[in-house]
Amino acid sequence: MPRDLKPLRERLFFTLDDMVTLLGVDRRSAQVLCSRYIKSGRFIRLKRDFYVLEENWVSYSQEDFLRIANFLQVPSYISLMTALSIHGVTTQVQRDYFESISVRQTVTYTVKGKTFAFHKVKRSYYFGFEKREGIFIASKEKALIDAVYLWSFGRYPLDLASLDLKDIDEEKLFKMAEAFPKRTVNALRKVCETL
Repeated sequence: MPRDLKPLRERLFFTLDDMVTLLGVDRRSAQVLCSRYIKSGRFIRLKRDFYVLEENWVSYSQEDFLRIANFLQVPSYISLMTALSIHGVTTQVQRDYFESISVRQTVTYTVKGKTFAFHKVKRSYYFGFEKREGIFIASKEKALIDAVYLWSFGRYPLDLASLDLKDIDEEKLFKMAEAFPKRTVNALRKVCETL
């Protein structure tokens, strides 16, 4: 790798604008260079103008991929079965699949065996998350509400059999659920009664 690109080794990801600044070139020249490095296997393109070094990608931890998910679409937070798995509320383990809630768009990026799925919700439903170890992630209650909300409208395949709700705070759950449509609250009640 050229000496002037060595600072990229310290970054989780980088953008086209980072390349412009790092190399002191115009955007077109940076685009040509990025394209060349993608073809040679040095760079991995996550989405338009958003890259990682191949040598870094192979050594990333699960937490690194969660952090990348937070930046692939801003604002967003980790939720749904991914967050439920992290919180120990589901037996379903998603090693290479990272689900997030966003207010921008529903979109999926699949890169080198990893999938980053974003589900759009209304801004009024965008709450109930915190930053833990540099990762924006839903509380276990909010992750369950997000999943049931999308599922209740046929937009998400919720695996009810994998859920274990013993550690869910039902008072907190239904307080948060008040912001959601009645259909979601009713579906949430049924889920809690069934499990």
